[in-house]
Amino acid sequence: MASKSGKSSKKDTGEISLTLDSITDLLNHHTARLSAEFKSSFQIVESKLNLIQSTLEHQEERIKSLETAAEDVAQRVTDLEERCSTLQVSNEHLRTKVCDLEGRSRRQNIRVVGLEESVEGTRPSEFFPSFLCEVFGQQVLPTPPEIDRAHRSLAPKPKKGERPRPVIMRLHKYQVKELIIREARKRGTLEYRGQQIRIYEDYPADVVNQRAEYRQVMSDLYNRGLKPSLLYPSRLRIVLPNGEKQWLKSVEEARQCLAHQPPS
Repeated sequence: MASKSGKSSKKDTGEISLTLDSITDLLNHHTARLSAEFKSSFQIVESKLNLIQSTLEHQEERIKSLETAAEDVAQRVTDLEERCSTLQVSNEHLRTKVCDLEGRSRRQNIRVVGLEESVEGTRPSEFFPSFLCEVFGQQVLPTPPEIDRAHRSLAPKPKKGERPRPVIMRLHKYQVKELIIREARKRGTLEYRGQQIRIYEDYPADVVNQRAEYRQVMSDLYNRGLKPSLLYPSRLRIVLPNGEKQWLKSVEEARQCLAHQPPS
């Protein structure tokens, strides 16, 4: 009985031993496979991380490049703004100067509006002295005024029935020009052989636009009895009820002054 039990215990021990060995081998095998898989995964992750790192470095370089370019553009824009500001001031100064020079060159000019086209013929400088004498009469112009030159405005010749072009005349003497303008303002509408005409001073376009802004407010000031005067180029002067003269620098200032005046 003892021998049999001894043989049985040896057999069980061998089976258990074999089973543990196989389990150990299996575990080692799985460990090796897992280790290989981990290494492979880590290599893939590492390669991807390296790619991401490389991409980030590249993007960082590009961002730095863009920042540098943006700073350069910002500096250039700042420089351009400063230059534009300087040029704007210079341009405004030059425009004012050109307008002043143009106005001075027109000081002896008058502008005739409404005169029939081509009535002056081919020698306008000879026609218009007698024309002015006929319009204003011998009491105002006892002798034909001396005219340096005369011409129609530089616009396409109108077709039949269209509005005639204004006539621009340069009088030789400034005093004669002032006399004509004063008389034209006094009479308002003038006539030449049954045709209504008007005579104005010949202002530059910029001055005409500036003076046009005061048209309505001057009418309101006149209705209030403030005796407005628009001096060249566009300086508004009024006479207050107490006889004091006051200069108004803008249309808005004239409206404010009008609002504070009692109704006439």
